Amino acid sequence: MVDVEDAGAGVGGGEPEATDSLKTFGAVHKALRETAGLTQEEYAEVIGYSVHAIAKLEQGRRFPQPRFIERAGEVLEAPRVLRAAARNLTRRQGLASWFQQWAGIEEEAISLCAYECRAIPGLLQPEPYIRAIFERRLPPVTEEQLDREVAARLERQQLLARRPNTAFSFVIEQALIVRRVGGSDVTRALIEHLLEVGKLRNVEIQVMPLEQEDHVGVDGQMYLAETPDHQWFGYTEGQRSSSLITAPEDVSVLLQRYGKLRAQALDCRASASLLKEIRGAL
Repeated sequence: MVDVEDAGAGVGGGEPEATDSLKTFGAVHKALRETAGLTQEEYAEVIGYSVHAIAKLEQGRRFPQPRFIERAGEVLEAPRVLRAAARNLTRRQGLASWFQQWAGIEEEAISLCAYECRAIPGLLQPEPYIRAIFERRLPPVTEEQLDREVAARLERQQLLARRPNTAFSFVIEQALIVRRVGGSDVTRALIEHLLEVGKLRNVEIQVMPLEQEDHVGVDGQMYLAETPDHQWFGYTEGQRSSSLITAPEDVSVLLQRYGKLRAQALDCRASASLLKEIRGAL
């Protein structure tokens, strides 16, 4: 079973607020399901999504991905109705517009890989680090906006525990830790969080040391995701923009580079030892 909610890679995300458009889509979906004579449990079994996901969607608290809309249209024999209901859907502000497509892919991924040289990956950021980043972002945001975006990112991080069968691999630059964004206390909280998350059986965290002569990550950060259909997608971000990489030949390049980066970085045990060493020097 899979979910239908957005998550997020470098930006943030979470459960959408129950906007009027989401409520309308949920109501239309529920009416079609009931007309088909299916309970949520029966429908979830047929469509291949969890009962929890279906319930949240019909409450207007899940954003349906295009894949779900197409599948639901087939099962309920109402593709045009569902496409029309989905046309004007709106999302929570905590999820940046350029991140939305990748967020849906990430939510369903069975393998997720990330190399970061700009900031700690969003899935690994503790709250003090998140606040330190958002408080320094320009243009400045209101306290309400900051709280909303922090909450969205923290909600998104539940993906690590919610998908224990998804393999998460992270390669992060040592420079991101020794930079001490937010100060020593924030960095100490970050290291503690990385060490704790790294204990999860489905999570591997590797640190790329400051000195690595054969470093192949010079073209910048990258994210890779494997779908349940074993198709790979790539994703990169820039200043208020992003690129979803779908061409097999381009994704192959990213996979080759990521494999090399994992070989060049410290292994998980050595990475944990280095994190503890940095913590001790704070």
